[in-house]
This record gives sequence, structure tokens and C-alpha cells, in this order.
Amino acid sequence: MFVPNKQSVTRLDYCQYLLSSQINYTLTNFAEHSQQFSHDQLNRYLRADKLKPRLVWEQVKDSIVFSEDGYLLFDDTVADKNYSFQMELVRRQYSGNAKAIIKGIGIVTCVYVNPQTNQFWLTDYRLFAPDVDGKTKLDHVREMFDNAIEHKKLPFRAVLMDAWYAAKELMLHIERSGKIYYCPLKSNRQVDEGFGELRKPAYQRVDSLEWTETEIETGKNVHLKDFPKGHRLQLFRLVVSTDRTDYVVTNDLTQHSTDGTQEVCAVRWKIEQLHREVKQVTGLESCQCRKARIQRNHIACALLVWCRFKELMYETKQTVYQIKFGQLSDYLIQQLKNPSVKMRLA
Repeated sequence: MFVPNKQSVTRLDYCQYLLSSQINYTLTNFAEHSQQFSHDQLNRYLRADKLKPRLVWEQVKDSIVFSEDGYLLFDDTVADKNYSFQMELVRRQYSGNAKAIIKGIGIVTCVYVNPQTNQFWLTDYRLFAPDVDGKTKLDHVREMFDNAIEHKKLPFRAVLMDAWYAAKELMLHIERSGKIYYCPLKSNRQVDEGFGELRKPAYQRVDSLEWTETEIETGKNVHLKDFPKGHRLQLFRLVVSTDRTDYVVTNDLTQHSTDGTQEVCAVRWKIEQLHREVKQVTGLESCQCRKARIQRNHIACALLVWCRFKELMYETKQTVYQIKFGQLSDYLIQQLKNPSVKMRLA
């Protein structure tokens, strides 16, 4: 392909491509539609740049509306790479979206929510690559939590996490930082309902507990197995559907409302919204390059693009999908005015 000038590819160029392209997000497609850049130039850029998670914070920090009652959400998603055979960073792991073990790249995300405005922002992320850095997902969450407090100085009251993150060390670390958490428990988690220093704890599975009418409305005060002696938490039974019941614990001992707990836990679905949108409008999963550095840079750019979409969404009162696919509407309007391929009838 003839390239009329040798202008260097920039982060802005690549992000603009991910923002504008509607279906195909490959480097080949970019090069075929670019009058400036060849495939080799694009590949060299993605190999050479080193985009870090802090860029997400730099992108959003001036647009966040802070709240002392804010929430910090943690969860992970898997960028599906089931077609991959030699792609770096790809490993077999459980995908909540696929409800199965798949090949993919794990991404642990941190989202800040303002409950007064009902707005949310991606503030941090980490790639799950234990073979590279030796870190677990819990390590990444703790690192991002500490960074949110110590460096970003984010004001928030509570942390919301999935059941996978309801680990003793992380929960106690959040408590020591003076923050509240709400965590679903796996059904086999062992709890004790009793009180008293002299009695021996009688642990049982959380899904085998009996609930009175009052406890269904106000929750139970329990002790989780392996937690420090005398450590108490509030446990709530949330009936999500006819075939699903969640058990949620919080260190907010002033919480005595199941309905209130359900409202708080509902906030956590905003991080699921992030994961769904970023896959559908940025091409997060679409990079086919094998090198880890290219995959890291592609994911960073995809997340930056989602942050831009969210900024535009709050400015224009449109959805992310309206902004993304509205570009096709603009194209159709232009084509109807001045078609590049003209219809002809016999």
C-alpha cells in the first residue's frame, strides 16, 4: 500500500480508529481505510508504545463528580480469545459471560459510582497475568483499592465486590481502611450465628441457615469461619429470582434492612454494564496480534475510548450505543445527499 507521508502513528490515531470503526477493529482494516498509515506502521506503534492503567485516570479525573457516599466497585471480565493458539497473555479461565472455562485475557476493573447523580467512571484496571507478574486477582484489587485512597484520594463510603473477592484478607484490609463493604458469599461459606465467648462456634453452610420472618427483613448477625474471634458481620438473604438466592455480608453493623442491602448491591451491576459496553463498542476483544505488548496497548486504548464515550454520554444525554452507531446514521444522511455509488434503473 502506498503511504504518501511518513507521519508517525499516535495513541490518538489508534483510539480514533477504535471509536469510529463499526465492526472490524483489526490493523489490516485500519491500514486499508487510512490514507496515512500502513499496516507495518500501525504494528510498530503498538509494539513500541507502553500504555499504562494510569492513563485511564488521567482521562477521567477532571470529569468525575465526587461524592462522600460514593461506591468503589471491583470485578473482572475476560476478553474472549478462544480462537487463539499462540497469543501471549491468553490463559484458560472462567468467564462469567460464557458461563464456562475459555481462553482469554483477564481484566480486573475498578469503577467509581456517584449514587446521587447515578453516574459511574472507570478509574483503574489491571491485566490478570500471574505467569508474568505473579499477582492474583485479589492482589490487583488490593493494589487498586490502596491506590484509590492514597494517590487518587477518591471519596467513597463502601466497596462492592463479587463473591470471588470475599476473601478474609481483603475484607479485613478494607475494614482497617475505615471503609464498608458488601460482598456476596458462596453458598458453601461457613458461618456461626451464636454469641458468647465461652461457647464453641457451630459453623454451618450459609445456604443451610434457617430464617425467621424478622431475620428475612432485618438480616442476621454472624461470624464467618476463620475470621478473628468476636468479629461480627451482618448477613442478608436476597431472593433474586425463583431459582436464585444470594447471601450478602457487610461490616456495616448499622444496616438492618434487606431492602436497603438489595438497593446497595444493585449498584454493582454498573460494572457489568461497563464490561458489556466496552466489548460491544470498542473492539476490546478484537485484536488478533500475538505479542503481549500489542494486546496491552490495544486494551488500554479500548478502555480509553469507552471513557470518552461515557464522557460524551453525560454531555449529550445519549446512550453509548446511540453515540457509537449514530455515526452510521450520519453516513447514511451523507450518502443520501451525495451517494458514492449511484443507483440506476433500466
